[in-house]
Amino acid sequence: MLLDATAIHKSYTTGDNVVAVLRGVDLSLDTGETLALTGESGSGKSTLLHLIGGLDVPDSGRIRLDGRDIAALDDAGRAAVRRGTAGVIFQQFNLIPSLRVADNISFQARLAGRYDADWCDELTERLGLREQRDKFPEQLSGGQQQRVAIARTLASRPKLVLADEPTGNLDEATASAVLDVMLSLVAEAQAGLLIVTHSEHVAGRMARRLHLAMGQVA
Repeated sequence: MLLDATAIHKSYTTGDNVVAVLRGVDLSLDTGETLALTGESGSGKSTLLHLIGGLDVPDSGRIRLDGRDIAALDDAGRAAVRRGTAGVIFQQFNLIPSLRVADNISFQARLAGRYDADWCDELTERLGLREQRDKFPEQLSGGQQQRVAIARTLASRPKLVLADEPTGNLDEATASAVLDVMLSLVAEAQAGLLIVTHSEHVAGRMARRLHLAMGQVA
């Protein structure tokens, strides 16, 4: 099993109030499997994805990724997991504005010591970014920036891809085409894919679906 999250709880304090976002969530994912995480806004989807990606830690529970309990790691340990094991595709792109497209795509792979020029070129080609490779992020449309973000994550060949609404900024036709390429690339790499989405079309393309409601599996 690639991912096994058990009894995950997470709360946040706002002023005098404690808001329980996740209340005992269990989730598992096998190598090569795809899973859609669905639910209304505020149901805890993105919070759970961020915990699995080591961007935050749960209040309690265990998250085993590729045999390691990432919830027990320190900041440096979780950062190493994001470089080498789990790649995150953010909804807001998080591209580096001072780097050209080609360098944004290769950046994470270089940090992980997994840079492969041929693989980066293939990603650039298959995601339709050849004409944009020498441009800066501010010169791209939102859809192009999203495709760069997808390429950057896949460039390091992570074992688990975590995607937060990766086609949410694309029109329907482009979203479908990008999803086709992403699923193909993930399958070729035999990576797991966990995708947060509001789209029934996107969710329907995944092998399984997990629905959250009020911080619990519905």
